[in-house]
Amino acid sequence: MSVSGLCQICESRPAQERCPNCGTLACEQHYDGELGLCADCAAQARPGQSEDVDINRF
Repeated sequence: MSVSGLCQICESRPAQERCPNCGTLACEQHYDGELGLCADCAAQARPGQSEDVDINRF
């Protein structure tokens, strides 16, 4: 599938995938190829396993 535009998550990299769940355009960094979902939908599919770790929360 041809995708053009910027990643709608980081808004700085070219989008390479479109999430089949929500339609969000995502760059390779914000697309979970294993699940086939954008990072936002993948986070909902895998609760408690966020890629973004807040090092200041401890």
